[in-house]
Amino acid sequence: MHAFSSIDHTPLVRQLGVELSDDYLCLALTHRSFANENGMLPNNERLEFLGDAVLGLSIAAKLYELHPERPESDISKMRASIVSRYGLADVAREINLGPHILLGKGEKLNDGGNKDSILADTTEALLGAIYRQYGFETAREVILRLFATKISGASARNRNLDWKTTLQEALAEAKLPMAVYTDERTGPDHELTFYVTATVGQTEVGHGEGPNKKTAEQHAAREACELVRTNPGAIQV
Repeated sequence: MHAFSSIDHTPLVRQLGVELSDDYLCLALTHRSFANENGMLPNNERLEFLGDAVLGLSIAAKLYELHPERPESDISKMRASIVSRYGLADVAREINLGPHILLGKGEKLNDGGNKDSILADTTEALLGAIYRQYGFETAREVILRLFATKISGASARNRNLDWKTTLQEALAEAKLPMAVYTDERTGPDHELTFYVTATVGQTEVGHGEGPNKKTAEQHAAREACELVRTNPGAIQV
């Protein structure tokens, strides 16, 4: 398939840490919008279904081992935050997955390669493909490496390493729209400072800065969480 072969997938495979056959890699990267526009090709939704199960079990088992003193309710919340759409999308961005996804024309025009839902689903499809080709143990090793920071930072009371996920959960509970993050950067390339604004609807809800975009977003999301929890009525949608 020309659309698949025209992209150099070597950086993505390097990030995954395992070689995937072209058949599995292509299938895992094929979004239904692309498949439907090209003669109803097979898409990645079945692999996504499989990857979701492998991911959930791998994370649950690791949290069970790491937190023998915690009740089920705590580790269940930890797992939910790690395997959420936003947690998966974070990992997808860390491995720069977006440019590799095969999308239909409409999704391309709408920046589909940067949508949380598409990034999350494709990440699960890749995990499903790894499971199919190598089995559970290899898939588990890949998952624990890619999600290591989220696993070590998981806390049922204060997920301070993942304020973006915490914010989205608070917004959902308040029936408010998802947050949108915009960034500016200043300084020389070797010493950039990032400034991020988090916006919900028409309201700026948080600001953050840091040496990289991800850190600045986390600071903005943390500030936004306080507003959503204490004064959600101030947010105009």
